[in-house]
Amino acid sequence: SSDYWDDVFEHFLQEHKKGRTPNPDVLCNQKIKFKAFLDYALHLGADKISTGHYARITQENGLFQLKVGLDDNKDQSYFLHLLNQHQLSKSLFPLGEINKDEVRKIATENGFVTANKKDSTGICFIGERNFSEFLQTYLPTQQGDIVDENGQFIKHHQGLAFYTIGQRKGLEIGGGFGASGAPWFVADKRLESNELLVVQSDSSLLYHQSLSASNPHWITATPTFPLKCMAKIRYRQASQDCTISEQDGEIKVKFDQPQRAITPGQSVVFYAQDVCLGGAIIETRKT
Repeated sequence: SSDYWDDVFEHFLQEHKKGRTPNPDVLCNQKIKFKAFLDYALHLGADKISTGHYARITQENGLFQLKVGLDDNKDQSYFLHLLNQHQLSKSLFPLGEINKDEVRKIATENGFVTANKKDSTGICFIGERNFSEFLQTYLPTQQGDIVDENGQFIKHHQGLAFYTIGQRKGLEIGGGFGASGAPWFVADKRLESNELLVVQSDSSLLYHQSLSASNPHWITATPTFPLKCMAKIRYRQASQDCTISEQDGEIKVKFDQPQRAITPGQSVVFYAQDVCLGGAIIETRKT
């Protein structure tokens, strides 16, 4: 639909053109499932919508809170952190209180043909397909150099847009490079020189302790800074202790421990125990 193209997919493509790695599932939830779909359901006379997200909604002191799902392995609050009070007030997450095994058991007992269907890992409304090939349908290739931390040329790449920080799969760097046979990972995308920097194993260049983030969204109210809480920089990551500060509308996050593969364009999502506070878009990272 035009809503998906204008509000999600165009942003997705523009971010990749800038060498960043966006998270379309976050925008898809905010703009499509809990905006376009919710508005249509309410227009039809529905009181609320119910989805299969693994998260929970509670109400305390007149405010709705987004909480993690009880199944830690399936919790999807990370993808829902942009929801607002109205959206939460009109939504139900019945699966948030049970684990996936129990869901499959209930589905089997009720004869659902999807009871044993493989978990979906595809991008919102794009599905599971070769991601690089899919992007090349919409973005032009732009050949550049893949180099190591010493600037040594390794091979060519076909465009920085087709790689993400921390990526290993798809680099196809064979023997003859590096001091060991350890795997290679993307450490940085140098837009000015169109170079892809790769490093081996757990190089320190993969780790940063601080980040700055833009467009903060708070589910209940803007907190008082500095704020000690926990944060995730990717889905299914264990929450990490951090301190948040604010400067000129920009969020600064300092983690207690260095974090691997902090990726501009992705979401950093904040938590206080099992409550999702909100999140922001990662812009830069620092050691």
